[in-house]
Amino acid sequence: MADRLPPWNPEGAGLPSAPGQKAFSIGDLAREFGVTLRALRFYESKGLLKPQREGNLRLYSPADRENLAQILKGKQLGFTLSEIRSLIASDTPDCQYAPRLKLSREQCVEQIKLLERQKKEIEDAIAELRRTYTDLYTRTPGD
Repeated sequence: MADRLPPWNPEGAGLPSAPGQKAFSIGDLAREFGVTLRALRFYESKGLLKPQREGNLRLYSPADRENLAQILKGKQLGFTLSEIRSLIASDTPDCQYAPRLKLSREQCVEQIKLLERQKKEIEDAIAELRRTYTDLYTRTPGD
């Protein structure tokens, strides 16, 4: 089986793939969220996902599936895995399909500031590379 699978459809995230589905294989989650099998194993090794094991088979619960959606949302927002770990609420068993990244206003503001700084740094790097490219392109041979 290939390690890279089709991209995640965020509109479908947060709900079971089939009504009443209680367990998902590693391949099910990888396909649905567009992540590699290796990434899922990595999140498991970091304690972010806790599938049940039946021999070598990993069975992920709807709660694991929701945690994966939140991990990927946290990554999209630029948080580190250790920050994501603390943002994933573990004390809300009654709302297993509700969004569970617990962000404060201060965390939102700080993350926005960080991402804006990174965006500026990237824009500066792109501008520098464009200048360098233009300089190289406009040079005559032998300069």
